Amino acid sequence: MKSIAAYRSGLEINPYVTELEAEEGLLQELNGSKPIRITNKSFIDYIFTRSLEVAVFFELPLQIHTGLGDKDLDLKKSNPLHLHSVLAEKRFAKSKIVLLHASYPFSKEASYLASAYSQVYLDFGMAAPKITVQGMISSLKDLLELAPTKKVMFSTDGYAFPETFYLGAKRSRDVVFNVLSDACGDGDLTIEEALEAVKDIFRENALRLYKLNSVGGLIGRENVYTQNIVPKYFNSSQNGEDLAFVRIIWVDASGQHRCRVIPAGRFYEEVKFKGVGLPRAVMGLVSYKDELPENGTLTGVGEIRLVPDMTTIARLPWSTKEEMVLAEMHVKPGEAWEYCPRSALLRVTKILQEEFNLVMDAGFEKEFYILKKITRNGVEEWGPFDSSVYCSTSAFDTISPILQEAYNSLQSLNISVEQLHAEVGKGQFEFAFKYLRCNLAADNIIYAREVIRSVARKHGLLATFVPKYCLNDIGSGCHVHISLSHLSHNGRNVFIGSENDPETQYGMSKIGQNFLAGVYHHLPAILAFTAPIPNSYDRIQPHTLSGAYHIWGKENREAPIRTACPPGVPMGLVSNFEIKSFDGCVNPHLGLASILAAGIDGLRRGLTLPEPLDVEPSDSSNLERLPKDLGEAVAALVGDEILKELIGEKLVSEIIAIRKAEIDYYSKNPEAYKDLIHRY
Repeated sequence: MKSIAAYRSGLEINPYVTELEAEEGLLQELNGSKPIRITNKSFIDYIFTRSLEVAVFFELPLQIHTGLGDKDLDLKKSNPLHLHSVLAEKRFAKSKIVLLHASYPFSKEASYLASAYSQVYLDFGMAAPKITVQGMISSLKDLLELAPTKKVMFSTDGYAFPETFYLGAKRSRDVVFNVLSDACGDGDLTIEEALEAVKDIFRENALRLYKLNSVGGLIGRENVYTQNIVPKYFNSSQNGEDLAFVRIIWVDASGQHRCRVIPAGRFYEEVKFKGVGLPRAVMGLVSYKDELPENGTLTGVGEIRLVPDMTTIARLPWSTKEEMVLAEMHVKPGEAWEYCPRSALLRVTKILQEEFNLVMDAGFEKEFYILKKITRNGVEEWGPFDSSVYCSTSAFDTISPILQEAYNSLQSLNISVEQLHAEVGKGQFEFAFKYLRCNLAADNIIYAREVIRSVARKHGLLATFVPKYCLNDIGSGCHVHISLSHLSHNGRNVFIGSENDPETQYGMSKIGQNFLAGVYHHLPAILAFTAPIPNSYDRIQPHTLSGAYHIWGKENREAPIRTACPPGVPMGLVSNFEIKSFDGCVNPHLGLASILAAGIDGLRRGLTLPEPLDVEPSDSSNLERLPKDLGEAVAALVGDEILKELIGEKLVSEIIAIRKAEIDYYSKNPEAYKDLIHRY
């Protein structure tokens, strides 16, 4: 049952109005001007109270329009506080009253009523998407100030045209995510409480109130895609009086980590909500010097907002008086800047979700060197920490205390390490990280780099992710494993094939084949993102397990794309594929965005794979090489209209300009790569 009394005579309902008064009021309406538009208060109050009595008898909720509505309403009369007489009336004590549309602009008043009266519930449908994003956020925050989350719900009220259903559903999720993330950051809610609130607001509260027990299906956490799925760092942040600074971190287009540092007091009072200004030029800086490339799209003119993503706030394990938080880049509050790497990955992720109901998962294997200061011919320089071999136990014994500290720091950030070992190079090691949704995996690898370098620095050592810091030793990669999950099937891996599926080939599903074929097809251009500096190509050489040829293979570690069959997967089937041509100088969000964009093209066009190569490749076998240098990769990207379209024309143009500047500089300064150990 529903009432629009607020839009006629107002909500100051008289619960004791008599039938005679109602009859007189109705007669006045019938004898008045035509067409009839009922506004008589006595008549409306009588219909309202009798309807509420019926609702109580049949245990039905009564929805009440409050706040904004019809053009000719008296806004003062639509304030829900006027309902006090009804709510205090004993015969309505067991009623269930739902205040609609967040009672906007009386959201605080509605929140009070829901906290003070057991029979009052709140619905913020139509507040989304009819007001601004900040207005929606402010309204929901007002509702939740006092009201229990068990009494707040959302309905997509598409009253006029179907698009409002979609916009309401979409905006409401963005708004709830924003508000609950802040609540977790402020310590008002734990992560589990916030997740429960999501389920309650979008489903459980309505099921209970309206007794819709026959409605099937469940909201599973693994099926819900948001900007960052689960805010998972809050437990590491203690936001106490001892906190000095907050580092707002971003990674530029050349893969360098940068930060603005804000005193904690100002951060939590202001910057947390509004962000900080930053020159647009920061996304165009090259790796060898803080300067812009020629012919780039960015200049020293203009400013953006660096907006903290509070789902990533974390206490620094190595500097406990500081926190760090990843940032998004906005041109104004709520509007992503087209050059923002995290937003670029989010854009293509949403395309995959909306067109195919899929999400991409990623797991990184991070290789790095640990260097120590040595003196050679009277000159101090950085050299290998040890000289041991692959998976050496003695190498691990020597470095174990430092790796333990790095591991514990990662654990404190909820970053799961699945294994670690000594690699082939002298003083080289690897951490393998858990599979996650691709945007979370990218966030985690940024924090993992921060941890590894900082722990090493604390011990007077230097950790570097440079692809080939020493031309006479093996290179370092950041291999990434990729798979696909279906949003409607409890996050089931849909890359893997099935013995009973006739479309399964090479151990992959049809979806997996098409996606991988897209990646294979675009791989030369992808390298401009995943092997972003000239030194990257010193690593990608034949017979170094780095993927130098344009091939793919099943368990072929010389292939740049390798399909994998880990333990637990039926023989002959593959659960994921690995890209080896991905290194430690990559902006991880841009690298994954390029892979995802290529896969989307494969799905859209139904691309097919060539036959896999399951032998050692060589130049004598007439196989096509992948780009032998950054120039060839950039040329491939220049001609790749699909990646430009999906990632963003301006962002890709700036990346091309940066890469060309690096090609020019390092060709003229062949020893300059040695300085990169201090940047990556």
